[in-house]
Amino acid sequence: MQTASAKILVVDDDPAIRNLIFRFLNQKKYQVEAAETGESALRMFEQFNPDLVILDVNLPDALGYNLCEEMQSTTDVFILMLTSRGDAADKKEGFLKGADDYLTKPFDLQELEYRVKAILKRQRTVTSSEKQPLTFKNLVIDPVRREVKIKECLIALTALEFDLLHFLATRPGRVWRREELIQNVWDYEYVGDQRVVDVHIGQIRKKIELDASEPSLIQTVRGVGYKFEVAAENN
Repeated sequence: MQTASAKILVVDDDPAIRNLIFRFLNQKKYQVEAAETGESALRMFEQFNPDLVILDVNLPDALGYNLCEEMQSTTDVFILMLTSRGDAADKKEGFLKGADDYLTKPFDLQELEYRVKAILKRQRTVTSSEKQPLTFKNLVIDPVRREVKIKECLIALTALEFDLLHFLATRPGRVWRREELIQNVWDYEYVGDQRVVDVHIGQIRKKIELDASEPSLIQTVRGVGYKFEVAAENN
């Protein structure tokens, strides 16, 4: 993706902040649209088809976390949560709903630009060598459709959860440290708490493991990190 031509939707009910971000990103040659409510944001989202949404949590008619989840239910759009909420519980909620990153108000415009560029450098398309579905017993991971099925039942994963699972599954047996997963899956030097990896691993386990407390697919290697470990039927 050419970041300079990327389409960005800015959603914030504060006109000063919304207009500031709009003008700043326009100057950086992005294609930018803006919305101030959840309703107008969803309408603009359908029309504009953005690559990235900068999304405020507190809107007059909606909660940004729920909008994030709805937008990613049908697309692989990137979401940067922008909010005055800064505690760990709020950040965890954003990531669980599929947010790619989280920036707390007040913020520096250069920091915003850094986050935007970093997110847009990530790729959610697959190379020709990665297009083959992966089959592990009853688990099938399809990188083209970006679908995960267990016994033919579709499993709902957020975009980041899929990225993390697919990365691990394509390298079975390899142990990865949290910082390595962040560099490879998030695809940039994430400046936040590395425990965000634990949050996503925990969510994936709840969705694909028979017993999330005794995982057999994504295993914890104490003192190191995580690995995907299962006998493949075909790979």
